Amino acid sequence: MSISETAPVSNGALWTGRALSAIVILFMIFDGVIKLPPLQIVPETMAQLGWPEDPNTARLLGIVGLISTVLYALPRTSVLGAILLTAYMGGAISTHVRIGNPLLSHTLFGVYLAVVLWGGLYLRDPRVRALIPFSR
Repeated sequence: MSISETAPVSNGALWTGRALSAIVILFMIFDGVIKLPPLQIVPETMAQLGWPEDPNTARLLGIVGLISTVLYALPRTSVLGAILLTAYMGGAISTHVRIGNPLLSHTLFGVYLAVVLWGGLYLRDPRVRALIPFSR
């Protein structure tokens, strides 16, 4: 099925997709921005997660997250941004697995965010719907 053959999505689905994407974008902007100064809580939390208590490491992670988020927010690069954000979340998941954090609240949070991210993109982007054709 080509993109031109993809069934049109309803206005409700389109706006739901935009809302889901906005939730991810706002969360990731917050996550990236607090790592830039970084606030004192950031290096402390990173140390608890086994990362270096280094402001430059926090900044680098914040910049990577923000660039990926911008790519996700722009329609022309949204699929690339979704892939990069999924990889970013994979790193967070592996960090939580490594230190033995609780499964449902901490470890799987990246999975929950990725489901919202891809669900929002699926509803708002016909290219993704053409790649993942759910049948009725």
